[in-house]
Amino acid sequence: MSQKIRVVIAKPGLDGHDRGAKVIARALRDAGMEVIYTGLRQTPEQIVSAALQEDADVIGLSILSGAHMHICRRVMELLTEKGLDDVQVVIGGIIPDLDIPTLNGIGIKGIFIPGTPMQRIIDFISANARARV
Repeated sequence: MSQKIRVVIAKPGLDGHDRGAKVIARALRDAGMEVIYTGLRQTPEQIVSAALQEDADVIGLSILSGAHMHICRRVMELLTEKGLDDVQVVIGGIIPDLDIPTLNGIGIKGIFIPGTPMQRIIDFISANARARV
């Protein structure tokens, strides 16, 4: 039996709307993943600390506030500092098309806007989560 993919779902920044994050968390759980939801108003430091403590394979960031560029850069820097380069980071929310190439360039390949089918998110995470030994 293979181990479940462990996903930390986080709502960084000041945005207090977490319904989408909770819907994603439920869909990933229903797909057989282990999900840890960190709650609202998390800092990049708190998010990476949770990923380290929970031995996460994936971090899912839900950002509607427009602060995605700053937050994502900081999360990726912290993952590198902590030796967690193999943790897949995905982001969902209001992400302008112009920002996608920059986000891809810092290592975020899974970018999902509102209306993305749940199965597409599940399939992406399943295909790209770090391998467990």
